[in-house]
Amino acid sequence: MSKKPKKSVEEAAIKPSKEFSAKARIGSLKEYKKLYQESIDKPATFWAREAKELVWRKPWKKVLNWKAPFAEWFVGGKLNVCENCVDRHAEGPRKNKAAIIWEGEPGDKRVITFGQLQKDVSRFANVLEKNGVKANDRVLIYMPMVP
Repeated sequence: MSKKPKKSVEEAAIKPSKEFSAKARIGSLKEYKKLYQESIDKPATFWAREAKELVWRKPWKKVLNWKAPFAEWFVGGKLNVCENCVDRHAEGPRKNKAAIIWEGEPGDKRVITFGQLQKDVSRFANVLEKNGVKANDRVLIYMPMVP
């Protein structure tokens, strides 16, 4: 009994349309491989460029401080996760675009836009503040798998 050779990932992948690729941040497998290799060969250069896509409250002084086995990234830099993940999208052209698409059983679906998410996050931040949580406090939140 002969076995068919397995397809490689490249052969098994479904190629997107030219229109989709033209709008994508990374438009081809070739471009992806080039970026991946740069991230391996020149990590500081690669990540410095990628980090410019974020809003920094305080710029970093050094991209990577590597002292095996420890690594410090973006030394001296400060950013706000909510500002980068929610606010900058909710306050721009993506306000009414989907931030979260949840699908459950049997066919339940909920779409939360960046604008809605910002309101929910703000409301929850106010609850934390009213309960005495201050800047730099650490908070642990257990969240279910549903929005």
